[in-house]
Formats: sequence, structure tokens, C-alpha cells
Amino acid sequence: MALPYELLIGLRYTRAKKHNHFISFISLISMAGIALGVAALIVVLSVMNGFQTELRSRILAVVSHVQITGASGEISGWQAVATEASTQPEVLATAPYVQAQGMLAYGQAVRGAMVRGILPDQEDKVADFRPHIKSGQLDALQPDRFNIVLGSELARALGVFVGDRVTLIAPQGVVTPAGVVPRLKTFTVAGIFEVGMFEYDSGLALIRLEDAQLLYRLDDRVSGVRLKLDDLFKAPAVARALAGTLNTDAYISDWTRSHANFFRAVQIEKNMMFIILSLIIAVAAFNIVSTLVMAVTDKQADIAILRTLGASPGSIMAVFIVQGALIGFIGLGLGIAGGVALALNVDVVVPFIERMLGTQFLSKEVYYISNLPSELQWSDVTTITGVAFVLALVATIYPSWRAARVNPAAALRYE
Repeated sequence: MALPYELLIGLRYTRAKKHNHFISFISLISMAGIALGVAALIVVLSVMNGFQTELRSRILAVVSHVQITGASGEISGWQAVATEASTQPEVLATAPYVQAQGMLAYGQAVRGAMVRGILPDQEDKVADFRPHIKSGQLDALQPDRFNIVLGSELARALGVFVGDRVTLIAPQGVVTPAGVVPRLKTFTVAGIFEVGMFEYDSGLALIRLEDAQLLYRLDDRVSGVRLKLDDLFKAPAVARALAGTLNTDAYISDWTRSHANFFRAVQIEKNMMFIILSLIIAVAAFNIVSTLVMAVTDKQADIAILRTLGASPGSIMAVFIVQGALIGFIGLGLGIAGGVALALNVDVVVPFIERMLGTQFLSKEVYYISNLPSELQWSDVTTITGVAFVLALVATIYPSWRAARVNPAAALRYE
């Protein structure tokens, strides 16, 4: 099947002749600009996706997907609540917990902390504390042993190590003739964890569930039940479903709600980076305007001859749209190839650059995430491809329209 002559002429115009190398140079600059903008946008969004995933995994190492908390702060018969929540097909595991404020003291050092009572075997099913244990072990939290596992920053602030004994002061006091006396209990440091989130490393302490119930006078009651789902992004839907089915008076929240401001800020930053870097593609795409305007000026005689041979204004427009679209398509292809390749190998390229420059971009002493994580999402690549190609096509409209309005008589007057 023969190709349309508009396509053949447009493809031929993209090849340089001896007297118009400058036009081809501008075309190459346009291609390079589009390629650079597309590649930069793919890499930056992939790195931001990687940071978002890394931070989400660190948060979810401590925070469960869905959390059921008693309306009064306590739940009786948590086993029934856990069984009822497990009827949801998305729920993989459940675990009870006790959560309360406390004060930790060691020598002259005193620090406030959020004390969480857990059952280690069940907690492993809803959280990922165990991989983040830096010293000691989580299994040391046994009944009546009164052991405690501290966040790394909290342990550093108190100046304690595994084996040291700290005093836990509960806010619920004991009424005596001398007044209200705080409840005190000595715990042995059995482990130190570091999840990489300062909020938890500096303010969270783990103890055995039974010890927490005894210390805070809860008897067999707990603060709530934590759930793990097969898909963390289904957490809002599962929370809504549980709100309508649970027979217990409880407050149900999910990880997206407990850290809504944080994840919203990350998403806004990602959207703004997309807009800002899209401007690079827009500038490169509109360089195509300059290329086609010069091409139209250079090809006025050819246009006039085509018109006298019967070519319609629409056909003339199509010729230059093909030329501009080809420039954009080549630049887009190079940008996608380079951007995808770099996004998939950030963990190799960045260390190589750091070794070449003798520096580290994210110092371990300053940042918890000392490497650049990258997660390529093909939905982002598709969106970038669509935006870049549309910008390239829009840039061809005005020069092509001007070419279609060339007067054959005026163009051939001095030929």
C-alpha cells in the first residue's frame, strides 16, 4: 500500500540539505531538549515514588493497616472483636495491643514515651518490628519478666543499653494517706529497635501485653486490635466496612488517616514536580515552532509548486505536522529509553557518581535514607509520554497553518 504523499514529503523534509544545516541543527536541539525533559521527569518521579514507598514501609513497620480502638480507650473481650474483624476477606492477621503514656527514668535522665503492650508472636503478623531490632531480641518480652524494648533514639537519650534497668512511671497513681503516688515499675532493657522514623525511634517503648495490663490496671482489657490486610491500599474501604459491621462501640482508623498530612504533602510535592519538569518539555517542544517556521520560509517555493499541482491547504498542513511530529517522536523515544534505563539503575549510577566525585549526596549521619530509592511506575511513563507528544503536536499547529496560507503566486514571483 502506497504511503500518503504528505507523509513522504514530511519525512523527506526532516533530512538536511547542504544549504539548510542550521534548520537541522535546531531540529536536533529540539529533539535533545524533549529527550532530556522526558528522561528527567521519568527519573525524578521514579525517585519520588521510591522515597514514598520507603517511608511508607518504615511507617507501616510500626503502624498497622487498620486499627480498632475502644471508644472509651478500652475494649473488653478483644478476641471476639478480632474474630469479627477476621470475617473481612481482606484481613490477614489481627493482634491486640495496649497503648498508654509513660515516663522512663534512668539515673538522672527522664524521657516521656508512648508505651505499647504487645504479644510478640501476634505482633509479627501485623507489623515488622523484628527486622529493625538492632540489639537484643523481641522474643524477650515474656509474661512477668518485665522486659522492655526501646527505640534507638529513646535509648540514646536515656543512655541505656541492653541489660540496663529503667524505671517506668505510669500516670495512673495510687491514692495513699500521703497523697497520690505514681505507679512505678522497673523494667530490664531487652532490645533496641530502629525503624528510621524519628517519631517512633525517640518515643516508643514496647513491653509485654500482660505487663502493660497489670501496670495500667486494665485486667483483661486492651486498648484495641490491630489488623493487617492483603492490600494496604484497601485499608480505607475495609475501615468503612468494619464501621458498619462491628458490634463493639469502637473507633476505626487506617494508616492513610493516621498519617494523612504526611502522605498528602508527598503527593502534592510529586504533582508540583511533574508540573515544573513538564515546563522543560514544553520549552523544548516549542523549539519545534522555530524549526518549522524556518522550514516553511525555506520551502515556500516547494509549497507553491505543490499548491499549483492541486495540493489542498490541509495537505500542506499535514506535511509540516508530520515533520514536527517526527522531531517530537524521536526526542520522546530517546527520552523514554534513557529515563527508564536510568530509573531502573539509580542504585548503580548514583554510587558511581559519588565515587567519581568523592562525596555522598545523602550522608548517613544526617539522613535516615542514605541512598536514592527508585520505583518505576509505568503509569507515570504513559502519562509523561502522552503529555510530551501532545505538546509536540500543539507546537506544529501554527507553523503548519502559516504554510497552508502561502500564496503560490507571491512565492514564485522571484523564482
